[in-house]
Amino acid sequence: MSSTWKAWKVLAAGAALLVAQGAAAADGYLDGASFEVATGNKTQIARFGVQRGFETRWFESNGTQLSGYWDFTIAAWRENAYRNQPGVTAHLWDIGITPVFRFENANHKGWYGEGAIGAHLMSHLYNNDDNRLSTAFEFGDHIGAGYVFDGGTEIGMKIQHYSNGGIKHPNSGVNTLVLKIATHF
Repeated sequence: MSSTWKAWKVLAAGAALLVAQGAAAADGYLDGASFEVATGNKTQIARFGVQRGFETRWFESNGTQLSGYWDFTIAAWRENAYRNQPGVTAHLWDIGITPVFRFENANHKGWYGEGAIGAHLMSHLYNNDDNRLSTAFEFGDHIGAGYVFDGGTEIGMKIQHYSNGGIKHPNSGVNTLVLKIATHF
């Protein structure tokens, strides 16, 4: 399958997610939508997501709080050294669900810091460069920071790590640097 066709499939999946989030947002179920790009370990990732905020707030003090959200994502991965062969590419899909904990202003604007660990299911096993994951089920954890503007637009960066937590070996893990843009409604 050509790279162009795969790119169209990623865009179609993203469009479907945005339409779904629009319908769900109208019902008040979803709070936001996001697009992320990531790179690391000779891998690139494009990810679309929708979010639902936690109802609970913890440690509210002086206009700050610990809160969070559920992040539901679909991602397309490109491996650029498939089976440790430079220039040989492979593609995989990933769906994920992640509870994210965020320290932020109580009005959900301005600077924030966040951390998370969630579950991901990949379309096939990752085998790129010197990194191999022996299960399609992976944990994805991240730590990040960003800024939410007055209009609800968010820009953030995070470091993300994928691993199966030692369920099966090999399990070298995959690390990426992620740029996120989101909107809150």
